[in-house]
Amino acid sequence: MRRLTLAAALALSTPAFAVELGDDGLHKPAWLRETFKDLRDDLAEANAEGRRLMLIFEQRGCIYCTEMHEKILIDPAIETPIRDHYFVVQMNLFGDVEVTDFDGTTLSEKQMALRWGVMFTPTLIFLPEQVPEGATTPDVAVAMMPGGFGKEMTEALLIWVRDHGYDTGENFQKFVAERMGKGN
Repeated sequence: MRRLTLAAALALSTPAFAVELGDDGLHKPAWLRETFKDLRDDLAEANAEGRRLMLIFEQRGCIYCTEMHEKILIDPAIETPIRDHYFVVQMNLFGDVEVTDFDGTTLSEKQMALRWGVMFTPTLIFLPEQVPEGATTPDVAVAMMPGGFGKEMTEALLIWVRDHGYDTGENFQKFVAERMGKGN
């Protein structure tokens, strides 16, 4: 029987599509945007590029975040729409980086998470193209996905938001059920 070298054993135990971790312990896919976290500026930049602003809350050591990055977000059916249609800004649930909300309030990431009611990681928050003066992120979010979900649900949400399903009054759960019934 052959023995595996330590290097071979480590190579076999590391996911083939592992996403790089940053100094903050959060995953850093190539499509993630590094911004000053002023959501007014981020929304303007997303709109200028014809993309939708999406926020993603994560935390160091989150097993659901790892699963999302290493099994779900790397799937071409999900990664391609993210790359093509979304401007993604990462937030650290326990981070100290300042975030400026649409109403001008500036707080640390962890304080903003409390203000917005974000309790789980990962949490995805999708914003509209236009935000009224004085509104806050939870006031205007068109969808929030707290917790880890599978590929089908994540793909469906990306499509539903991109195609403005919320503007038509189409219930997201009905949209998902119809997609699954069609074998999509």
